[in-house]
Amino acid sequence: MPNGGGMVKSTSSVALCASCDRCRARKTKCDGARPCGNCASKYMKKNKLTSIEGIDLSEFDCIYSPAKRRGPIPRGASSRKFSQSNMSQQSMQEQPSQNAEWPSAMQQMRPSGSNHQLQSNLFAQVMGQPQQQKNANFNGQNMMSNIPNNPDDLQQQINMLQQLQQQQQQQQQQSMNGMGFGGGMKQAEPQQQQQPGVPNTITNHTHLLEPTDAEGGRLHAYYKLSIDELFRLPPTPTDDEYCTRLNTPGMTPQMIPGSQLAALSASRFAEIALGALVHGEVSLGMELCNAVVHCLRESVQEAVQPPTMIIVSKAYFLLAVFRAFRGDMLRYFKYRRVSMTYLSKIEDTAETAALLSAITYQDSWAYMVHNGNERLVPSVDDSIPQIAPVMRQSYANQTELKFDVRTDAASIASNPQNKSWVQGAPALYLNNEAPLNARSLDALACSIRTCCDQANQRFATIAKEAGNASVGDMIPLDTINTATTNAVQSHENELCSRNMVLSAYTLMQQDENTSKNKRVNEGQQLVISAMDAFLENSDEDGNGGFSDSQIQSLLSVCNITVENPHLLHHAGPTYHIVTNAAILLCHLLNGMYSMKGTENFGAMELTMFEEVLDTFTAARKLLTIHRRKLPVKLRCHGIPRPGLDPPAEGQPFIDLGNTLLCPCRGCQGFVLMACSPVVAAERAQEARARMAEESAQEQEALELGEIDRELDIMGEEFNVDDDALLNMISGMITN
Repeated sequence: MPNGGGMVKSTSSVALCASCDRCRARKTKCDGARPCGNCASKYMKKNKLTSIEGIDLSEFDCIYSPAKRRGPIPRGASSRKFSQSNMSQQSMQEQPSQNAEWPSAMQQMRPSGSNHQLQSNLFAQVMGQPQQQKNANFNGQNMMSNIPNNPDDLQQQINMLQQLQQQQQQQQQQSMNGMGFGGGMKQAEPQQQQQPGVPNTITNHTHLLEPTDAEGGRLHAYYKLSIDELFRLPPTPTDDEYCTRLNTPGMTPQMIPGSQLAALSASRFAEIALGALVHGEVSLGMELCNAVVHCLRESVQEAVQPPTMIIVSKAYFLLAVFRAFRGDMLRYFKYRRVSMTYLSKIEDTAETAALLSAITYQDSWAYMVHNGNERLVPSVDDSIPQIAPVMRQSYANQTELKFDVRTDAASIASNPQNKSWVQGAPALYLNNEAPLNARSLDALACSIRTCCDQANQRFATIAKEAGNASVGDMIPLDTINTATTNAVQSHENELCSRNMVLSAYTLMQQDENTSKNKRVNEGQQLVISAMDAFLENSDEDGNGGFSDSQIQSLLSVCNITVENPHLLHHAGPTYHIVTNAAILLCHLLNGMYSMKGTENFGAMELTMFEEVLDTFTAARKLLTIHRRKLPVKLRCHGIPRPGLDPPAEGQPFIDLGNTLLCPCRGCQGFVLMACSPVVAAERAQEARARMAEESAQEQEALELGEIDRELDIMGEEFNVDDDALLNMISGMITN
C-alpha cells in the first residue's frame, strides 16, 4: 500500500520505491504492478507476444529498489534545533504555502545580487524561505537563520543534527568571507530536485542561466555559432539592461514583476536548449525546452507588457525552431503563429525586423519541404486563431505603392496570406529603414521561394511530357502561380532570383563594412555563394558545363561547411542548400572523369579533379553524419560515394542513380538535371515511395524500443506541458 512518502511496503516491512528502476531511469509513469505496464509492454513487443500469462517475473527485468526515507525532520529534533530563532520558526510555518504554487513565489520574491532574478526566486522558493530572510541570505547575512535539510541523513536523527551543525559552521565562514550568493546557491542545488511544485526541468538547470556558469556558456556558444550566426536575433537583455529599457526612475532588478522575469528566463532557456540540440545533447535540450514552456506559462499569467513582447515573441519562435528540428511540424506551426501574433502588436524597430527576417528565412524552409503546398500544412486554426489583420489602409511611400505591399512588421505578421509562411514580394527587403542583415536575409528567402515555384513548374512540365498523369496531378496549380511568383513576374527586373541574390550580397557587404567589429557573416556568405552557383547560366557556348565562377562558388560552399560544421544546424534551408552544392560537385566530377584520357585532360585538370574530389569527400562525410541525426521526413539527399573499383567505360564516376532523393522537388531537380523527362518522373515517384518506406521502418523500430525509446517517452511527457501552454494562449487570443 502507498504510504505518505509515495513508497510501497513489502511483506518484510522494507520500503520500496513506488516506481520500478526502469521507469525511474526513463522518467515515465509507473503503475506499481509486478511487472509494471511499461516493462510488460516492452517484453511483449520485443518477443512479439500478445499476452504475458505464464511468464516468470524474472524475465521482465522489472525491479523495485528499496527507497530511502524522505520527509520532514522529526518534530523533537526540529524544535530543539530551530527554537533559537523566531524567524526560523516563521519560515517553517510559511513553507507549505510557498511550495504550493511556484509561479506566485516568482512574483513575490525579489532577492538581490544576480543578473538572473528568476534563478534566485526559484532557489528561494525551493528552500522554503520567506522573502525577507531569503534576501538577507543572498546578501551574505543571517545565513544561520534557516538551514536547508539534507534528506539523505533523515533516517538517523543524530547524524542529521551533526550535519546541521557542520552546515552552520560552513555558512558562518562563507558569510564572513563575503561569499553570499554563490555559496548559498551551491548548497541549495541538491534540495531543489526534491521539492514539490517547482518543475524539475527548471530547478535542475537554472544554474545554466548564470553568466559565470561554464556549462551554460558552452551551450550558449553552440547556439551563437549555429542558429544565431545567420539570424543575429536581438540578444536577451540582462536584468539591469531590462531595467534601463523600462526607463523608470529608481527601477532595480529586484522590482521587476515575476511574469516579466519569467519571460526573460524563457528566452535564455530557449537559446541554450537549441545549443544543446546542436551539440547532440538531445535529452538535455528537451529538458531545457520544457523549462522554456513552464517559464512562458508563468509569463502569460498577466498581460504581456510592451517591453517584454519582443522577448516573448523571440522565445516562441525559438520554440518553433526546436520543434522543427525534432520534426514536430504541428507544434512548429502553432508556435510560429503565436510568435507572429505578438509581432503584430509591436512597433517597428530594428529588433522586430531582425526577428521577422529570421522567421521569413525559416519559412522558406517550410515552404521548400511542403513544396509550396499549403494543403500539406497541418491546420492550426482550431487551436491558435488566425491573427487579426492590422494592415494600414494607405501606403507609406512610393515603394509600397509600386509593389503593393506594406513593409511594417505589424502588417507583415498579420497579413492573411502569410498565415503558413511569409510569401509575396519581400517586404522587409523593400523597407530601406530595416537593418541591412534583415533585408539581405529576406531577399534570400524570396529567392528560395521563387526557385521552389520554378521547380514545381518544371516537374509539372516533365510529368506532362512523360505522360505521367499521377505526378502531374500531385502538383496543384496554386503551387505554381503563387503570391511570390506573381510578385516576381510583375517586377521581373527587381525581384527575379538572380537579382535578389546579388542584392543580398551587396547588403551583406554594406553590413560588414559598417559593423564596428568588422564581423564576417560566414553563414550568409555560404548561402549567397550557393545560390549564386545554382542560378548562374551555363557557359556561353551552351554546352551545359560549369563556369569557373560556378566551380569556385561550389568549392567555397563546401569548404566553409567543412571548416564550420555547426553551420549545417542553421535553422532554415541551409542544410539542403549545402547538400545540393555537393550534388553539383558530383556532376562536375563525373564530367571531368569522362574527359580522362583525352587531350583535354591535362595536368591542370588532374589537379583540379583531385581538389574537387577531396572537397566532395569531406563535405559528403559531414552531410551523411548530419542526415542520420534528422527525422526521415526532414532528410535531404543520401549522396552515394565513388566506387572502390574504376567504373566501366561509359559509366559515371559517381552513380547518382543510387541517390536517396529528398522529397523536395526543388532539391530533386539537382540530381535529375541530366535525366530525360520519363526517367525524372519515374525517379521522383520512386523517391516518394522510398521515403514512405523509411518513415514506416523508423516508426516500427521506435515502437520496438530500438531507437531512442527513452527520448520518445520523454517527449510524450513534455508534449503535455506544451499543449497546456498552447491551450492557455489559444484562450487568451480568443478572448
